[in-house]
Amino acid sequence: MDIIQTEHLVYEYAKRDEEGNITGTSRAIDGVDIDIRQGQFVAVLGHNGSGKSTFAKHLNAILVPTAGTVWVDGKDTKAPEELWNVRQTAGMVFQNPDNQIIGTVVEEDVGFGPENLGVPTDEIWQRVEESLKAVGMLEYRHHSPNKLSGGQKQRVAIAGVVAMEPKCIVLDEPTAMLDPSGRKEVLKTVQELRTKKQVTVILITHYMEEVIDADKIYVMEHGHVVMEGTPREIFSQVDTLKKYRLDVPQVTILADELRKRGLDIPAGILRKEELVEALCRSN
Repeated sequence: MDIIQTEHLVYEYAKRDEEGNITGTSRAIDGVDIDIRQGQFVAVLGHNGSGKSTFAKHLNAILVPTAGTVWVDGKDTKAPEELWNVRQTAGMVFQNPDNQIIGTVVEEDVGFGPENLGVPTDEIWQRVEESLKAVGMLEYRHHSPNKLSGGQKQRVAIAGVVAMEPKCIVLDEPTAMLDPSGRKEVLKTVQELRTKKQVTVILITHYMEEVIDADKIYVMEHGHVVMEGTPREIFSQVDTLKKYRLDVPQVTILADELRKRGLDIPAGILRKEELVEALCRSN
């Protein structure tokens, strides 16, 4: 069953002059069709300005289509009466955790969402504990978020979404402001959540190495989906990815160059271990 489905999705921003008068429109998304099944890990890749973050905002009805339709668990995001259900189904994690964390104590922040949903107090605290445990932050439950590192803050933001028990979590460039160790921390958390909670994960990013474990990848450019497939199918097209200004992992580029020089190496190498194994076999 599809948890997310878009059909001919179009979104246009109004262009304004210095006085605020509308001078025209700019099409940020142009005829996008994407289907995501329950429980999948799907990545949406694209350079800045490709439309990927605008697409993400449609999955939580922060934006609604100019034309076309977005269904979240069978509900049309344009229907005002479905807004509450859509936002309960698809939780959003943004790139700056400081914009999402509002509590002065970690556990209070995580409990804020369930409280707004009218969850009984006993169940709120149970969800807070389970969510913090799921993201590896239980020992920080009484800390102030201000004292945490960027990676820890992002894990708290993810816990706050998990506590609302959505079927789907949309992560809009969640590691863009983090250092490499913080990025690893957050991605490990997301993968563990998929295993423990069976939630659908949609990751919006331009970091190629973050998507090698995805079930499916969509690549966007100028508001269009220009590539789609498994990580191996996408990573086997190094020259095409470079054309779309995406940073291909070093191991994939090296494997591609060795293939071009005649070595018997499979296309779409994703990890160092794979390349070593392929090189050993080709000798």
